[in-house]
Amino acid sequence: MNSVPQLHLADLQSSADNRGIRIDRVGVKGLRTPLRIRDADGREQSVAARLEMSVGLPGDLKGTHMSRFVEIIDGQRSALDVPALLVLLQRMLMRLDADRGEIAVAFTYFIRKAAPVSGVKSVLDYEVMLRAAHDPQGGTCVTLQVCVPVTSLCPCSKEISDYGAHNQRSQVTIEAQLNAPMSIEELVRIAEEEASCELYGLLKRPDEKYVTERAYDNPKFVEDLVRGIAVRLNGEERIARYRLTAENFESIHNHSAFAEINHEA
Repeated sequence: MNSVPQLHLADLQSSADNRGIRIDRVGVKGLRTPLRIRDADGREQSVAARLEMSVGLPGDLKGTHMSRFVEIIDGQRSALDVPALLVLLQRMLMRLDADRGEIAVAFTYFIRKAAPVSGVKSVLDYEVMLRAAHDPQGGTCVTLQVCVPVTSLCPCSKEISDYGAHNQRSQVTIEAQLNAPMSIEELVRIAEEEASCELYGLLKRPDEKYVTERAYDNPKFVEDLVRGIAVRLNGEERIARYRLTAENFESIHNHSAFAEINHEA
């Protein structure tokens, strides 16, 4: 039986580079893979994840080993939560012999909600991102980002109109750097509770009456929306810092209104 000859293939990525310019981040993005996500409350669901993985590259090396990023995430068999993401980050740093790196995992997360009057249940989708990063100076940090669709109703429109008021769908984005684990649902609820009204996937007529009147009785400017959420986030010890944005997709204009707060603890 003939043996297969062993080929020696050059490893150009590991060769030297004489330009001496460090690359801050190099890696892969747009990597899609199925994963199981475990929330801080222990709930799990399967998601189609979109990943960005990167490391820092010293100025004396030609390149990084791109295939190793795919190998690392392909080897993730257990559900991913904050502790597991930190383990994955350390595995990536060791595998690529790097002193700094970052993993961002984005996915659509579904929460089953009961309608406010009928109690009929349906799911609503939220865009979520988990990010873990490490560098020698700043250490390791974990960020949880949620994008929450809500309803906002204009206080000015209500005040000046004999009847009715214009309302619109809004999107709240909370990007929170965590000191301790915090569930996706907790951040979502903060945004929903500070809106004129929350959204539901399925509503019966009594529910539709409720959400219409709830929004009318609870008008919010986009400024009110971010300030109300900020008060809640400021009182949360598990959050080190945050970036908060609300965008109203105006129903009587062809443009959006937005407000943003960046908070450093």
